[in-house]
Amino acid sequence: MSSDISLEVAEAIHSAAIRVLRIARAADAQAEIGPAQLSALSVLVFAGPKTLTQLSTAEQVKAPTMSRIVQALVRQRLADRVRSPQDRRSVRIAATPKGHKLLLAGRDRRVKLLAGKLSGLTASDLQSLWQAARVLANI
Repeated sequence: MSSDISLEVAEAIHSAAIRVLRIARAADAQAEIGPAQLSALSVLVFAGPKTLTQLSTAEQVKAPTMSRIVQALVRQRLADRVRSPQDRRSVRIAATPKGHKLLLAGRDRRVKLLAGKLSGLTASDLQSLWQAARVLANI
């Protein structure tokens, strides 16, 4: 495949991804926490407990910023700071059951909102999107 075609495909995917994320963000307004907190909570729910440094790296923010995000999550009982039994100096941040519930409910709202947008498509278009999503998941 030529690089020109790759660039065109990348541009189309980029534009579509932005649109899909805007749709998802509309559903996130019901979560009652900000997007930075939701994103960090998502890392904790789907990737498991992390140190502040690991979480900062995953979210591509500086440690002081992540510290404020974690403080807000802890205040809302969506995350806890957990000391390592092996090294009491080591602290990991973990999602609480309440955090899991909030995040999974948000994911469900986003998926349902997006499914509603897709419901008017033909079976052929849905099949094409299904295949494209599988390809994208593996790049």
